[in-house]
Amino acid sequence: MRDTSTDSLAVASRPGAMLDPDRLNDLAADHTRRDAESAAPLPGTSGDIVLARHGEPALSRKCLITARQYRDWWGKYELGGLLEGQTPPAELLLTAEGAALILSSTRQRAIETAAAISGDREVISDALFIEAPLPPPPFPDWFKLSPRWWGVVSRFWWHAFDHHQGQETRREAEARADRAARLLIEKAAMGGDVLVLAHGYFNHMVGRRLKVHGWRLAHNQGFKYWSQRRFVKR
Repeated sequence: MRDTSTDSLAVASRPGAMLDPDRLNDLAADHTRRDAESAAPLPGTSGDIVLARHGEPALSRKCLITARQYRDWWGKYELGGLLEGQTPPAELLLTAEGAALILSSTRQRAIETAAAISGDREVISDALFIEAPLPPPPFPDWFKLSPRWWGVVSRFWWHAFDHHQGQETRREAEARADRAARLLIEKAAMGGDVLVLAHGYFNHMVGRRLKVHGWRLAHNQGFKYWSQRRFVKR
């Protein structure tokens, strides 16, 4: 079928053409509406969900500490921001540019990561996306590890033995991850990509729930700093 509104605008643009100004305004408005509709997501389509890890934190991991010292170290890590002088990777900047919605956890390192890649875009911070806890097991003080390896040991004890020391349990964290996944699916259903700047292990937990809900991991950069993992609806 021929688009008569386009023909009318074309006629109006010819030298000497006469057209009622009100009619011209109506045609221009109709043209704008058609352009907006053509750019909008198709009904029933879904955007992608991208789970990205924050940049490198400022707190150094180059030390040997006891389990009790690691508990203090982790407390400082949870409050701290990013190491200065970092440049976000170009691919993550492109992901942020193309996202319809950008979310972050409420931890400072995640907030600063979001600010580094979002420019003037709005970022919604939500405690739903904070990292799962890492209470260390009660090892004796003669046993020392770097914070990196204490993180591995503590995560194993939390995951395998539900060692939580009054903090969030594994079951509670899994329920939170499912709530996060459902929220992201709901937002992606609006038609635009959703980007989350959060934490390595909790992103992993959310990713597992996305798979349960029918999403597929299409692009995987692992869990290093500034990395991203893109999920698409099957």
